[in-house]
Amino acid sequence: MGNGAWLSAVNDPFPNLNGTNSKVTSRADSAYNCFAWAGHYTDRWLDPIKPLGYWPPNVPPRATLNNFTKVYEADGWSRCDSPDVEPGYEKIAIYTDRRGLPQHAARQLESGRWTSKLGEAEDIEHDNLEVFDGSIYGTPARYMRRPLPGNASPLPPPQP
Repeated sequence: MGNGAWLSAVNDPFPNLNGTNSKVTSRADSAYNCFAWAGHYTDRWLDPIKPLGYWPPNVPPRATLNNFTKVYEADGWSRCDSPDVEPGYEKIAIYTDRRGLPQHAARQLESGRWTSKLGEAEDIEHDNLEVFDGSIYGTPARYMRRPLPGNASPLPPPQP
């Protein structure tokens, strides 16, 4: 049996993810999860519940969409309306399940493609957010953006 051949269409957690719309970009690593990866962290598991997880002390320790939003806002991300490419910005998408609970986060690359960390498994690059349709991750429920380095708003001139 080939690698992954034991998965059937019934129990495949990512039925739309394949070698045509995605590629693996790292080895499996249990030091960080998708929420950390979306925010550019590889040294933490961003989770309020996991015993060795990282969670900011000023955000309530519950894994809700609004609390994850607060975590990202503390790092300079702000809400936006769409996942469309905006020159000078990077974006993240937070996926929620039917109950509205966060299950995944993905980050947009400058190319317009997306990058995700699959749990404790590999990081991948994927064509779009729809590759996770019908999966355990649910659907994108919130988009956030942050200026790319070098695209920060200029400071106002000093007052005399």
